[in-house]
Amino acid sequence: MFQNTGFYSGDVFNLTPKQAFNICQKGAVIIDVREEVLSRFKMFGVPEVIYCPFSILGETYEQLPKDKPMIFADAAGLHSKEAVRLLMEKGFVNRIANLAGGLVEWEQDEMPLIIDKSEKLSGSCMCQLRPRNKKE
Repeated sequence: MFQNTGFYSGDVFNLTPKQAFNICQKGAVIIDVREEVLSRFKMFGVPEVIYCPFSILGETYEQLPKDKPMIFADAAGLHSKEAVRLLMEKGFVNRIANLAGGLVEWEQDEMPLIIDKSEKLSGSCMCQLRPRNKKE
């Protein structure tokens, strides 16, 4: 499914958002490795997304689909790239890719999003992000 598309950056195979979207329409699944609190506001608008935070991927990777191509994604493409490397070490080679630029590029390329405004985060820096209107 990844033939004649994508590019390598170092040892990791990458797809642009448009390429990833088209491949998802043909049956690939996005594996969103963002932590739960970061994945509820803006979500990838494709037929199938599996949420598997990077922090637990090493323990749960065996539960990922074995019969579908997987595109690993996060906010900017950094943890997802590490996720692809981890899975390559575990033998997942020809059916995994990284979403280059993550959700940031996805949105810039005007790919479909599902937005839940009630989950919008607030805070002055990344370390203080928390759900809006919710007390800790």
